[in-house]
Amino acid sequence: MSGLWPNRTKCVVMLTFDMDGASGLVRRDPSITTRPSVMSMGDFGPEVGTPRILDLLNRYGVPSTWFVPGWIAERQPAAVEAVLKAGHEVAHHGYLHEAPATLASREEEAALLDRGSRALERVTGETPLGYRSPAWDVSEHTLGLLAERRFVYDSSLMGHDLPYLVDVKTGRMSGAQQKAGGKGRGAAARGRAVPGATIVEIPVHWSLDDAPYYPFNPAVGRTSTLSSPQAALETWLWEFDMAHGDGGAFILTMHPYISGHWSRLNGLERLVRHIKERPGVKFMRCLDVAQGWTKGGLRPHAATGQRPPRS
Repeated sequence: MSGLWPNRTKCVVMLTFDMDGASGLVRRDPSITTRPSVMSMGDFGPEVGTPRILDLLNRYGVPSTWFVPGWIAERQPAAVEAVLKAGHEVAHHGYLHEAPATLASREEEAALLDRGSRALERVTGETPLGYRSPAWDVSEHTLGLLAERRFVYDSSLMGHDLPYLVDVKTGRMSGAQQKAGGKGRGAAARGRAVPGATIVEIPVHWSLDDAPYYPFNPAVGRTSTLSSPQAALETWLWEFDMAHGDGGAFILTMHPYISGHWSRLNGLERLVRHIKERPGVKFMRCLDVAQGWTKGGLRPHAATGQRPPRS
């Protein structure tokens, strides 16, 4: 593989964080709001894990993308503000962590999508341009709704391990020779049909997510044996090394309530150190990749985003 990235970049790394907090727990069972022990497990993410992760990223000068449910933005806005202030991207992750495929109708999905956007706008002052489906389970309507609202990218599909253009009608990789990202979106475009549209897909995979390694939570029936951070780290190192050797991309998903704990944070730091030791690696926010993405790769003049200041 060659020519995918401009200049001397050999591999692009996108570190992403889903600031779920307690939203997923409450979505599954609203009565959990009356169980402080269970709620505290989720609250650890925005209140403890997030500051720790932001400090790590700051020390290494690494930009990242944070996907935030609207309910979290309303309930714990200071955590979202801290992410934005540090120069990271804040993107959409549903309202109360609803998987679109589980919703009753297109209208319900559209209403929740807009509610999540409004909640993020109130905290950040910006309309989110990126979206990641809770549980990575989009409906037949999701991509079209995103295109109507002029989202630049989605990050919920698994059709490749590189960014790609996705046909919003089929959910399949697009063969269209057209640039994505591009120019503004604006309120006038909201709700407008976008026939034949594509958006950029920043793909995901369960092996590159911290949740499958650390699923223990008896309150919601998760009693699998916990993996050690070493097991997760080993998988991620192998994936990165192959991506780097092939001139590809490395896209990792983490959750502050999971990876904000010391041992797992240690694993993340070791991963960042390993990546930084390799030549030609560039850390980027998902939005900066998506805005510059074409079928032939990243445009040379694509935005690089604001890097968090080094301490």
